[in-house]
Amino acid sequence: AFDQLESKTEMFETGLKVVDLLTPYVKGGKIGLFGGAGVGKTVLIQEMIMRVANLHEGVSVFAGVGERTREGNDLIGEMEESGVLEKTALVFGQMDEPPGTRLRVALAGLTMAEYFRDVQKQDVLFFIDNIFRFTQAGSEVSTLLGRMPSAVGYQPNLADEMGQL
Repeated sequence: AFDQLESKTEMFETGLKVVDLLTPYVKGGKIGLFGGAGVGKTVLIQEMIMRVANLHEGVSVFAGVGERTREGNDLIGEMEESGVLEKTALVFGQMDEPPGTRLRVALAGLTMAEYFRDVQKQDVLFFIDNIFRFTQAGSEVSTLLGRMPSAVGYQPNLADEMGQL
């Protein structure tokens, strides 16, 4: 229940010295990983997934929102090679999927992460790649439903969708 929640801050040690020193992660917190194409975001994500599986005996959930099919296949192949696929849940709404599917992928991934946390009592690392494509899919769904966009062009229910997530 709410009265049993603790407000202590606990650091999540990734085992990657540069991450732990320069940008430490808080357990239960949210972080953003931003960068241009080809700078190593996916490599860092894969390394984090391997470390959660091996060091923390936890589980990782990866929600690929609007991913390219090739990227999804590459990720699965690399997970198999590294031996962490059995400790990883992957859900994809690929680029060629309808916007409704892409919109729901992040929420489906969140549901999986909550299951592992609440029912299985495991440490979970939850990744969403790419949060902008989640917003973009919501905008496309909103347009298909005939909703008037906001002044800057986003769907009128953007705050609700982000809040649900």
